[in-house]
Amino acid sequence: MSGRSIEERLQRLEDLEAIRQIVIDYAVALDEKDAETYLAQFSEQGEWVLGSMVKKGKDEIRALVDGLFRHRPDDFVNLESFEITFHPQIILKGDRATMKVAHLATRRGPGGNPVPVLMGRYQDELTREDGTWKILRRVDNPTMPTAAEYSPVMQTRQKILEANTKPV
Repeated sequence: MSGRSIEERLQRLEDLEAIRQIVIDYAVALDEKDAETYLAQFSEQGEWVLGSMVKKGKDEIRALVDGLFRHRPDDFVNLESFEITFHPQIILKGDRATMKVAHLATRRGPGGNPVPVLMGRYQDELTREDGTWKILRRVDNPTMPTAAEYSPVMQTRQKILEANTKPV
């Protein structure tokens, strides 16, 4: 850090904090099933990837989260699931950054006890867009269960979403 001006050092701290806030806002949006806050974390050209499922641009990402969050009542309080994110590793490169962050999804289990259902790592490419940090590309790498093990769960969810979006 030596040799950098106070302004450069301050900018670095502000950038790191803004990127960490994306991690928080993303997890909170999942917990609250808040599509608008979820989408706000992505750049206009954002991309979300899980195995062979790739959603490019805000329209495709919106379709994904609208399907997941479709039946959210206005007074929704999530008592069934919780997303925990931790260990962000951020590398800044001007108006671009990369980040790895671990995540753990839990669901309500027997007796109301939390049960871990998925653990993995997000690998992100970020960009400063109009002065604000956004996710340019998020790759979700499930590790427990693996992507192959978790794929049937995602396929079942996708079929349910598609069935619920067909006109009657």
